[in-house]
Amino acid sequence: MIPRRTFLIGLGFATAIAALAAGERALDARAQGQTVQAPKFEVDPRWPRPLPNHWVLGNVIGVGVDARDHVFIVHRNDTFDAQKEVGAAQNPPISECCVPAPPVIEFDPEGNVVNAWGGPPPDKAYVWPTSNHGISVDDQGNIWIGGNGGGNAQTGQGPDSHILKFTHDGKYLATYGVPGQPTDSKSTSHFGRVAKISFDVEAQEAFVADGYANHRVAVLDMKTGAVKRFWGAYGNVPSDSNYGPYNPDAPLIDQFRTPVHCAEPTSDGLLYVCDRPNDRIQVFQKDGKFVKEQRVAPRTLGDGSVWDIAFSRDRQQKYIFLADGKNEKVYVMNRQSLEILTSFGDGGRQPGMWFAVHSIATDSKGNIYTTETYEGKRIQKFVYKGIASVRRGHQGVPWPSAR
Repeated sequence: MIPRRTFLIGLGFATAIAALAAGERALDARAQGQTVQAPKFEVDPRWPRPLPNHWVLGNVIGVGVDARDHVFIVHRNDTFDAQKEVGAAQNPPISECCVPAPPVIEFDPEGNVVNAWGGPPPDKAYVWPTSNHGISVDDQGNIWIGGNGGGNAQTGQGPDSHILKFTHDGKYLATYGVPGQPTDSKSTSHFGRVAKISFDVEAQEAFVADGYANHRVAVLDMKTGAVKRFWGAYGNVPSDSNYGPYNPDAPLIDQFRTPVHCAEPTSDGLLYVCDRPNDRIQVFQKDGKFVKEQRVAPRTLGDGSVWDIAFSRDRQQKYIFLADGKNEKVYVMNRQSLEILTSFGDGGRQPGMWFAVHSIATDSKGNIYTTETYEGKRIQKFVYKGIASVRRGHQGVPWPSAR
C-alpha cells in the first residue's frame, strides 16, 4: 500500500506535468495561429547589377517577364530632370554622371543589362506616349506598351489613347487605337490612357486596363488589335461620370474609378481587375460576367491600395501577389477565397522596402519582381524560397536569412 503522503506528492507531480503539457499545447496553438503556410520570399540586394553608361532611372512604371526569364522594365526617363539633377545629361556636360537610361531595359536572369531601346522615333513612324505606363510580353516575345499621359502642350501631342507593339528587340510592329483622342469608355477605335495589358494566349486575346481616363476593361484581338468587348465595374456599361473621391464609409459605387490599374486573366477562365482607388479587386469571367469582389485595406485614401497583381506559377495559380503602393507592401492572398494570408515589405529606401511599389511580375521559378514610381525609381527582385511557415498578418522586410 502506498503511503498517503507519497501518493499526494506523486499526484502533485502528475498534475504539474499535465498542466505544463497543457500550457505547452496552448502556446503551440497560439504560435500556429500566428503563422500560415504560404510562399516565402527574400529580397536579393545584389539584383540587378549596376547599370552601364552612367545610366539612371526615372519612375519605373512597368515590368514584364519573357519565356527565358528575361525581365523587361519601362521607365520614364524624362522624370530624371537633367536641369535639376545636373551632370552628363546637360549640354554641355558638367560631369561624368549621369544620363537618363533608354525607356525600355531588358535584364537577363542574373540582372545584367542585355538590351535597351525606346522613346520617340526620329522618323515619327509611331507616337511614343507622353507618359509610358506598363510593359507586357506576349507569347511571341513581342512587347506591348501603354501610356497614361494627358498630352503635351509644348509639343501639341494629345492624350495617350493608343497601345504600341514592338518585337522583342524594339522593332516597331503596330499601333492599336488612334493617338490623341479624348475620354470615351464606349469607344472601339481608341483607348483612354492605358495602365496595363495582359494576355490570354489560348484565346489570343489581350485584356487592357483602360484605365486613367476611361473606366473599363477592354478586350482585344491580339493579332489585329480590334476591340472585341468591354465592360465597367460589376459588368456594367462603363460610365465616364465623375463620382468624386473615394469615401470608405460610403456605399461602393457601381463603376470603376480611375485608374483601373490591372486586368489579369487566369488559366481557369477568370479575370482579376485592380480597381485601385476603390481599394478593391473585382473578379469576372472572361466574358465580363461579374463573379465577386474583395476590399483590401479599405480605409486607404488617395492612390488606393490595389495597384497590381501577379499570380504564383503553380498550375492552379493558387496565390495572388498584390502590390499596394500606398501602404508599401505586397500581400500574399489565396486566389480562390481572396483571403490575405500574409504580407511583406515596408516603406523606405533599403532593399526589401519601397517608395510607391507600382508593378509586379513573377518568373518561371516563382521569383517576384517589383517596380517603384514617384521617388522610388528602381526595380527589385524577391527570391522564392518555397512554401513555408511565415508570419500571419505582416512579416516586415524580407531580408535574406543568415548563411
